[in-house]
Amino acid sequence: MITRIKNRMQVGGEGGFTLIELLVVIIIIAILAAIAIPMYLSQRQKGWQSNVQSDLRNAAVAQESYFTDAGTYANGLGVELPGGDLADNGFNKSTNITFDSIVGDDAGYVMTAHHNSYDGCIYTFDSAVGDPVKGAGCS
Repeated sequence: MITRIKNRMQVGGEGGFTLIELLVVIIIIAILAAIAIPMYLSQRQKGWQSNVQSDLRNAAVAQESYFTDAGTYANGLGVELPGGDLADNGFNKSTNITFDSIVGDDAGYVMTAHHNSYDGCIYTFDSAVGDPVKGAGCS
């Protein structure tokens, strides 16, 4: 096939590609796209999940700082309590993260959060466990 193309170009015949050559190229591009698009979408979901985990870990650090100041853990994200809120203790929430609940007392705290682009995946951070745990809606 390559020699046929070279011969056509040297002789000075008609320029361009045949319909079959164009269809082969289109099929190859379609196969590559069918492989690449699902991989891209799964990487986006992993990024969203990492963003939630990072925010929960940062909130946990602010919870410990809050506990040092107030003697109890914060019970809400922006609630003004004796030791200030979590923002006063160094926590800056990411824009696309929603904290569903923060429940704290003298013994510990539990926080749940999700990414706004991936609502079905809720992570929970329990002070007794010490690491974000993936919920049932996560893939």
